[in-house]
Amino acid sequence: MDCTVPLVIAEVVEKPRTSGPGDGVSDNWKVIVKNDNHNTFEGVAGALARVIPGMTYEGGLGMADKIHNSGQAIVWSGPLEQAELYWEQLSDAGLTMAPLEQG
Repeated sequence: MDCTVPLVIAEVVEKPRTSGPGDGVSDNWKVIVKNDNHNTFEGVAGALARVIPGMTYEGGLGMADKIHNSGQAIVWSGPLEQAELYWEQLSDAGLTMAPLEQG
């Protein structure tokens, strides 16, 4: 009985880079709030103003209107670590969140 294992040589083919080096941490990640039937415009605006840097209550009302009319809206985009923090804080505030999207 021959116990020799055949030698298999695999060729490694690298795909061309479509973006810069890294693991996606520094890429833009989208924080998306979805429309729902349990949050008021005022509640959404207040949560956005508390969580998103530079967002005013008035800006939050405009964003709430966009969320209501479009079904969802990107409320912030940037590095993954911050996106995860804002996503969690908005979720904890009771907003209906879409999964984080890279792009």
